[in-house]
Amino acid sequence: MVFKRRDRRSPVQIASDFVYPRGGWTRAFHYVKHRVRRLPDTPDRIARGIGAGVFAAFTPFYGLHFLVAAIGARLIKGNILAALSGTFFGNPLTYVPIGVICLQTGHFLLGTEYEEGDTQGLMGKFASAMGDLKNNFLALFTDRVADWHGLSQFYDDVFYPYMIGGIIPGVVAGVICYYLSLPLILTYQQRRRAKIKAKFEEIKRLAEDSAAVSSAEPLGSGKNMQKESSDV
Repeated sequence: MVFKRRDRRSPVQIASDFVYPRGGWTRAFHYVKHRVRRLPDTPDRIARGIGAGVFAAFTPFYGLHFLVAAIGARLIKGNILAALSGTFFGNPLTYVPIGVICLQTGHFLLGTEYEEGDTQGLMGKFASAMGDLKNNFLALFTDRVADWHGLSQFYDDVFYPYMIGGIIPGVVAGVICYYLSLPLILTYQQRRRAKIKAKFEEIKRLAEDSAAVSSAEPLGSGKNMQKESSDV
């Protein structure tokens, strides 16, 4: 395979790189910022895409944030590639505060209670839901009895409040990122166009100077030939 890694990473290294990239999150941030700035689209569409990607980071559809961002960017006529980059707003450093904000907001809107710091209970509900998925999948091929209690509890206590509660903070964060990124992208594109124009003008000037020198040489040689012929 041409694009296959020569050094295979272990599962521990993969998990470690996901939590903290080898180049650091600062380098990863600058890389994403550089790629977004160079997208061939209008600043407004790029900024809309970033806003859609940031909103997707506040949804509970982990593993599908790219799809949610692409759909959102399509709906608001934003740049899809910028939306995919905007999903990096959700990362291992921000998942916990995003999750807490979404759960608190969701339970508040639904009129239910959210116990802050109930990490063990939250992880227990998640593990119970995963256990139900495994058990119910095996029940399709064995004599096991399907049980939806864990999934139902996870949906009622975690997923649904998270989904409802992520709408408001997601929209607010997306709008803020839109208005912050729009002038930055506009300024960057204007400076880039000015540099390209200046470089083009320099190349044009050098070409004109070269052409002038080339056109002057035959004239000079002709005068010399006339002078030589008159001397003879």
